Amino acid sequence: MTHSRSTAMMKKGRTGFLLLVILSMMISIPAFAQRRGFGGPRSGGPTVGGGPRVGGGFIPPQGPEPSHSWRGAASVTPNHPDFEGHPTAPNVHWNGQWVGHSFPRNDPRFRLDRPWEHGRFPGSLGPRFVFRLQGGGASRFWFGGYSFSVAPFEVDSCADWLWDTDDIVLYDDPDHVGWYLAYNVRLGTYVHVTYLGPA
Repeated sequence: MTHSRSTAMMKKGRTGFLLLVILSMMISIPAFAQRRGFGGPRSGGPTVGGGPRVGGGFIPPQGPEPSHSWRGAASVTPNHPDFEGHPTAPNVHWNGQWVGHSFPRNDPRFRLDRPWEHGRFPGSLGPRFVFRLQGGGASRFWFGGYSFSVAPFEVDSCADWLWDTDDIVLYDDPDHVGWYLAYNVRLGTYVHVTYLGPA
């Protein structure tokens, strides 16, 4: 084999290797961006005001556990936070604890005459799927061509959401048929939402 042919094959091999590295980086960057902020339950972990940290990019690894309560008065959002520096809205601690998700399964506020009236959300749910809000407000907001509405009794809980830039993650509500939980990644708060169909 001549020296020039050997050199040409080495250059071709390096070029192929560089292309492989570039291609794998192109594939992994969107996947990393999709999962940014994801973190599993942390024992101890960062604290604020004497309690576990809330918001700031944390994404709960799973939705809340189903309620074991079928009766009793619904738990309402308190007028004060569970820890100093926490929001008064329902929120999720960095240890994965869903604060404020204690409505009984038969709470009349969640009863819908026609659950899934517009069908079920055809997109993906859970911590691996972060959606950027694209406009609207509590009564109707949208992203990626789909629209939702916040439960009327929780509108105050999302008064500080940025409807055209915040990232949210959707989880199934394990207790109330026809409802999802929209979690705000920036704030660490969540509200109950219904799917309204294509935007």
